Amino acid sequence: MNAAFRLRPALIWAGGTLLALVGLFILAAVALDAGYLRGPLVKFLAAQTGRPIRVEGPLSLHILSRNPRLVAERVTIGSPPWTPAGIAAEVGKLTVVYATPRLGRELIIDRLAIDKATLHLYRSVAGHANWQTENPDKNPPQALPVVRELVLMDAHVVLDDEQKNRHFDGTVSAYDAKGVDAEQALRIEGKGEMNGRPVSFDLTGDPLRTANRDQHYAFSFSERSSGSRLTGKGFLRQAFDLRAYDATFEASGADLRDMYYLTGTKLIDTGTYHLSGKLAWRAFTSTFTDLSITSGQSDLHGSVSIDSAKGQVNVDADLNSQTLRMADLGVRAAGRDPDPQATQLLFPRAAPDPAVLRRGRASVKYRARRVEAGRVVLDTLEMKIANDHGELSITPLSAQVMGGKLNGEIKIDTRKEIPAVRLEVRIVDMQLGQSARAKAGPPAIEGPLELRMNLSGQGKSAHDVAAHVDGTVTARLPSGMVRDSLAELTGVDLRGLGLLLTKNQKEVPVRCGVADFQAHDGTLTAKNLVLDTAPVLITGEGMVHLDTETLDLMLRGYPKNVRFLQLRSPIAIRGTIKTPSVAIQAHDSKLVLVDPGKAKDADCGTLLR
Repeated sequence: MNAAFRLRPALIWAGGTLLALVGLFILAAVALDAGYLRGPLVKFLAAQTGRPIRVEGPLSLHILSRNPRLVAERVTIGSPPWTPAGIAAEVGKLTVVYATPRLGRELIIDRLAIDKATLHLYRSVAGHANWQTENPDKNPPQALPVVRELVLMDAHVVLDDEQKNRHFDGTVSAYDAKGVDAEQALRIEGKGEMNGRPVSFDLTGDPLRTANRDQHYAFSFSERSSGSRLTGKGFLRQAFDLRAYDATFEASGADLRDMYYLTGTKLIDTGTYHLSGKLAWRAFTSTFTDLSITSGQSDLHGSVSIDSAKGQVNVDADLNSQTLRMADLGVRAAGRDPDPQATQLLFPRAAPDPAVLRRGRASVKYRARRVEAGRVVLDTLEMKIANDHGELSITPLSAQVMGGKLNGEIKIDTRKEIPAVRLEVRIVDMQLGQSARAKAGPPAIEGPLELRMNLSGQGKSAHDVAAHVDGTVTARLPSGMVRDSLAELTGVDLRGLGLLLTKNQKEVPVRCGVADFQAHDGTLTAKNLVLDTAPVLITGEGMVHLDTETLDLMLRGYPKNVRFLQLRSPIAIRGTIKTPSVAIQAHDSKLVLVDPGKAKDADCGTLLR
């Protein structure tokens, strides 16, 4: 009795307090329903969302209802603190209707209608977006609230996504559309400009009315721009949760580079292409598998994983090709009407954006059974590309070329304003007899060639680097065979010309051959150019200008035996690296009745060191 007597005042006090709170809640609800407490309500909503909110039109909140409702007109919503200050959304009328609240259950939005809206969506390189509900540096991404009906008609959307290189300006609509069996499927449509080109897209999803968080949510999509089309289908692993989904996709068009106008991904120019694969998205990581790209006679297959957490872009890829033809890549393959002069260049002028490399790390393995670069064919090419915030290396780099073995490494430092490049390549036992020839028949020269290149330069493109390159290029031919007509032609006597005219296939041994070039500021100067054959000693001089990719070389032949009616005339090699020309220098010719042929054998032991 004493205990009950002592407890009684406490129970009365607690009951009175509870009744008072209920009374205050009812009074507040009535006041809100009547349109009072407008200022505190807006401040409360701003505090809950973490961003400034301004309501210039009518505002009403109906709490004492089976379906609580918030209706506001002329609403302006600012950006959150983790993005630059600005306006995120301007809405003519916002209507939020909640499903009947249930104790212990998630609050569900029964209807969300947004009329006459302009959305200014922004995401930084670091991944800070004004549509995020939480600061991504402090909290992980959150799932979306459950919405049973969404109505957004002709909203003006301006998207500036620096992280994904997507810039969109157009209109977007979202609504329930009648589907099969009269189900109300979700339909999202949009059109406008993506990255400066017209684009249109649509997405169809399962009905929102039947979607549950513990079930998959299926969708399909289609996007079109600049002659390319991207389609696919997939599912959210849990409805209303965009943090994890799986999809398959397929794209085709006239130029793979046009994918930039669909996805913001910067790829290379190609001819007509077809692309397919699978995508698994988990929070900040995209994993592409079963990738397949074909264009012309070239193909690319493999997998790519991209992690974009905290503004970093970390790439891990394993790619391979059966055939890769350089002729299938570039502006000429895409039919973009390039500058005719530029297409004659061996080194492209395209300048990649080094800022992309500075944003993260990458590890890419690539293998190709066959690579065709003009007349040069590489077999079993293998390389590993590693990038550490702009410090790029390609090592090891190996391939088979003309029966020989190529090994090398390339290092590129893009952390500087003007990227620095260093290249070291060695090819051993390259068989000259396997070089591509325009006409059928035996090769003009055969033998195992050893080639070494040790070069460094600076530039924003391959052409700029070549135009300022320093270093050395050396070639050694320790033995071989050469057609007698070719060797004699450098001395241009009548016998040599006669052998050419009669297509004589006689071969003579090569004692040795050497070519040493010194590179300085984009110019290769011949320091030692010798080809010693049994009948003729051939020497040369001149330069290769890499800035214009032009040749200025001169060859002279000195017979080792007596020659009659010897026409001493040098051979000039001019033109460009891609299209060289060979001609007799007639103005520098001299006819000699008898040439005693006093040329001596070269000291091959010294030359080949």
